[in-house]
Amino acid sequence: MKFKRNVFLVGPMGVGKTTIGRIVAEQLKLDFFDSDIEIESTTGADIPWIFDVEGEHGFRERERKMIDHLSSKANIVLATGGGAVLASESRICLGGRGVVVYLHASISQQLERTSRDKSRPLLQTNDRKGKIQSLMEIREPFYREIADIVIDTEKGNPKSIASKIVKEIQNF
Repeated sequence: MKFKRNVFLVGPMGVGKTTIGRIVAEQLKLDFFDSDIEIESTTGADIPWIFDVEGEHGFRERERKMIDHLSSKANIVLATGGGAVLASESRICLGGRGVVVYLHASISQQLERTSRDKSRPLLQTNDRKGKIQSLMEIREPFYREIADIVIDTEKGNPKSIASKIVKEIQNF
């Protein structure tokens, strides 16, 4: 089956946007993109390095431009970075150019899923749980603001969650 619109996945770190996005794209026969991977590919540097050199502000500007570029493509599934919704321009692009799916997970689930990941600059702190909580307080209203569909990722594996997304967007 070929879906004729874009699907944009938003949500916090560790909810499986990339893994689930690849499966959704395969099921819908769409091209898959991950904004973080595309930023790394175009800059030739990984995200932690960009954070070190340019700071979070520099990274967010790169992210905003990449979201604009990728969301203007047709017939794609796009996994965004957890903070992509912070820029109002990105929220406008995502909300106006496709179906936005918010992948939700509890704080404890996010903490568990990111516990061994050393590549997330914002989680390089002694209080990872506190950092995840503060990020969610800021970001969750934006996720919900632009979401057409909200999917809980705590129950089920990536394939079953992807199937649920496909079913939801076909009814959209």
